[in-house]
Amino acid sequence: MDISALEAIDVHTHAEVSSHGHSSLDDDLHDASATYFKIEGKRKPTLEEMAAYYRERRMAAVVFTVDAESATGTEPVPNEEVAEAAAAHPDVLIPFASIDPFRGRAGVRQARRLVEKFGVKGFKFHPSIQGFFPNDRMAYGLYDVIEETGTIALFHTGQTGIGAGVPGGGGIRLKYSNPLHVDDVAADFPHLKIILAHPSFPWQDEALAVATHKPGVHIDLSGWSPKYFPPQLVQYANTLLKDKVLFGSDFPVLTPDRWLADFAKLSIKDEVRPKILKENAARLLGLTTP
Repeated sequence: MDISALEAIDVHTHAEVSSHGHSSLDDDLHDASATYFKIEGKRKPTLEEMAAYYRERRMAAVVFTVDAESATGTEPVPNEEVAEAAAAHPDVLIPFASIDPFRGRAGVRQARRLVEKFGVKGFKFHPSIQGFFPNDRMAYGLYDVIEETGTIALFHTGQTGIGAGVPGGGGIRLKYSNPLHVDDVAADFPHLKIILAHPSFPWQDEALAVATHKPGVHIDLSGWSPKYFPPQLVQYANTLLKDKVLFGSDFPVLTPDRWLADFAKLSIKDEVRPKILKENAARLLGLTTP
């Protein structure tokens, strides 16, 4: 991957459909998410289409599925397929994986295999959909592997558009995604690289506190148009967290085109803007020297 040729690195994109047309969420939850985010363009691009999309924009993208089979009963897009697509398009796709913490020891073995055989660079957790608190000890075997291998743990935080508007929220509970639960993980695994995904409504201040206090914790800005960012998030991105805030879109629910257009209007310092768009992610992902 030629970092110098890239305009930006999007650290948060979703592989929503497999090569066989299988989706990792049922139609009701997908439809609710589409309504919530007012999705632009094609709803479920393939991995091949995602590679072409980001190549056209001279961007790289971290891509992952979400494994929440124990809670939803739906099989995820295979991690191996995501990793193989990234291997076929190494100029633009960076593979993350997702493992349901309820898989136990089998999940821990799978995590190690995905790093060693398939070269995944990180793991996505969605506590609200997966139905677990990040500081639940059942997930600690996974964190052991992630910390040992130097890969990244990316946690959804805050409210989710998945299940929004569905009766009972589709059974999805928001409480699991308070970033303070990740603070325990950062304390117990001091060398673990962590990303708190999204502006963490209604816990934005908690996320800023954790990222300020714990050296290994970063924040990605995905899932929201920058014009809706709370002022304290912008303030910290410009100052104390200028080296720890990352561009993410949440594609395909929010396109990088829309995100970047709104980000251009945000009051971000000129010297901070390239850090958020590319430099911080390149360093965290090990694509450049520290």
